[in-house]
Amino acid sequence: MDPVIVVGAGPVGLALSLALAAQGVPSVVLDEGAGKDEPRTARTVVLRADTAALMERLGCATIRDEGARWVGWRSLRRKQELRTLRLGGNDLPAPVHIPQHALMRGLRDAVAAVDLVQTTTHSRLDALEQDADGVTAHTRGPGATWWRGSYLVGCDGARSTVRKLLGIRFAGRTAVERHAVAALRTELPWPGEAVLHRMPPWRAVGEEVTARALPDGAWRLDWLLPARGELVTPDALVSRVRDTLSGWCDGPPQYDLIDTGVYTLHHRLARRWRVDRAFLAGDAAHLLGAVGTQGLDEGLRDAENLAWKLAQAWHHGASDTLLDSYQAERRTAVAARLRAADQSLPILRGSGGLRACLPGAARGHDTLLTDGHLGLGALGAPPAYRHSPLAPPHAEAHAAVGTPIGAPVADVLVMAPDGTTVRLWDRLGRGRMLVVLVAPGTGVWDRRHWMTAGVMPRLASAVSALPAPAELLVAESYPGASAHTVLLVRPDGHLVTAFGGVRPAELYAAADAVRGGAPGSSPRREDHASGLSGRAFDRTADIN
Repeated sequence: MDPVIVVGAGPVGLALSLALAAQGVPSVVLDEGAGKDEPRTARTVVLRADTAALMERLGCATIRDEGARWVGWRSLRRKQELRTLRLGGNDLPAPVHIPQHALMRGLRDAVAAVDLVQTTTHSRLDALEQDADGVTAHTRGPGATWWRGSYLVGCDGARSTVRKLLGIRFAGRTAVERHAVAALRTELPWPGEAVLHRMPPWRAVGEEVTARALPDGAWRLDWLLPARGELVTPDALVSRVRDTLSGWCDGPPQYDLIDTGVYTLHHRLARRWRVDRAFLAGDAAHLLGAVGTQGLDEGLRDAENLAWKLAQAWHHGASDTLLDSYQAERRTAVAARLRAADQSLPILRGSGGLRACLPGAARGHDTLLTDGHLGLGALGAPPAYRHSPLAPPHAEAHAAVGTPIGAPVADVLVMAPDGTTVRLWDRLGRGRMLVVLVAPGTGVWDRRHWMTAGVMPRLASAVSALPAPAELLVAESYPGASAHTVLLVRPDGHLVTAFGGVRPAELYAAADAVRGGAPGSSPRREDHASGLSGRAFDRTADIN
């Protein structure tokens, strides 16, 4: 079969190609640029625990070698400290803060080591055609070429050519927030932490400033700017740096200014994310980032969600239900994130005395912002696909566990078929569903014994009969699960269902639902998953 054509060689496009390769699917990455990235220390990304783990699974070594995992989070308001959180445990994992050029270098190195990914530079898409069997794309450049692929994914950013060629609307709001940024080396009172300071007493720097640690003693500082303020000159930015550092350090400290910049955040959402064999992902499908939310996090979740569905389609064929579920799940999740941010902005950024006089307002605002920055709550937590088209029907044998249906599973220790003990997340992204048996005490047994004892033979037989590839794992424990609970997990790590004991018929039905039924079993519906939750955001998005 033809490879998947990935348009755009940014973090999302490269991650998608690596995720496809991990599942045996070849891809061609069309890179409009020269295949190199300019070092810009002021341009950084924050990855939450799930997306950082995804990057490491895909072979991006710079996450481990050049990323900073914060040891704490600190919130200040005026001269008062509102909250201090210790980061790094299972309850509150530390995000990874890394310069984007370092992340890109790690992804490019990983792509270069994989035979199934072909990259081509100076290749700008200018036409695409679709038929029943595949997609044909034309690129212009030094060697204008026609490319043939089984599917095409536009990961080509906010000005996406793919989106324009498909005629998809990109409704939303412009200039939701503006920030001035500086990357510098200095010593601050909170080594290795992230700090949010609202209403600092030296008001010349603005109403909000954030300091986030980077490796090697570097920091990124962000100042919230007025929505329609004047241009920030280099002298004005240096003045902000000096005033901020002097206030935090009780005097002018020594610092080495590395890089500066100003960026504007927009909120936009593409009306459709799939047109037949063409898809959108990342900034081509959505823009968000205000109130601490991270657009790249969501783009990488797009790639992880889409990769296993395209792999199923490439290897075994797929129903329209499976392919449509990408839009249904991801667009709904991003629309909810955008709504949460847009509802928070008037509270956090509104003017007038009423905001400050509300009881508990300062701590409530701190909670909203902390959620956005640390990946918690409606502003930042990984999505749960509760109403997915792939959700199985309710079964009487269903057993409740600590993870809600549709949410990402906990990263517990599991025993693999070869007898080794690994993390559950390490088994994700291989194109297989995971069946996890909770069996306390098996860790002290030899695998030769527990594979033939108790419920294991019956469960192994049920797993081998499933309608899609699956791997059987055993866990000593799982949050909220009792002994002999059986969990079914999607290839991207979201919980499908859990049963009390071995239920072959129910397990088969759930696995069949996850693959969207047999290939070709569902009719094509043009606007499947543009549903009410998606349109709810469009009502506000159409203002501008």
